Amino acid sequence: QVQLVESGGGLVQAGGSLRLSCAASGSIFKINAMSWSRQAPGKQRELVAGITTGGTTNYADSVKGRFTISRDNVKNTVYLQMNSLKPEDTAVYYCNANVQRSALVRAANYWGQGTQVTVSS
Repeated sequence: QVQLVESGGGLVQAGGSLRLSCAASGSIFKINAMSWSRQAPGKQRELVAGITTGGTTNYADSVKGRFTISRDNVKNTVYLQMNSLKPEDTAVYYCNANVQRSALVRAANYWGQGTQVTVSS
């Protein structure tokens, strides 16, 4: 099994910063792309940022210039640094990892349990 555990969410005032972490553990042979998504109440889950094994990143237009995704391949951890937070960033944030559990099986997507981020105005 593979587990993804997120941390770092919380309550912050508009203009503030938070750093989310997501650590993968369990039966891991290789981790491919990792990403962060979010879901606000009454809205669909949306991709916020993604990063490949080699470090290539992509961002939703709404967070470009404010959020930075990074990863530590030794620690099997992905981070999301969120600066200049806005009330509309309020959501549950989920990490995702495409994980190959052994050389003999195909990779599959795994999700964390989510961490709440609330930005007050």
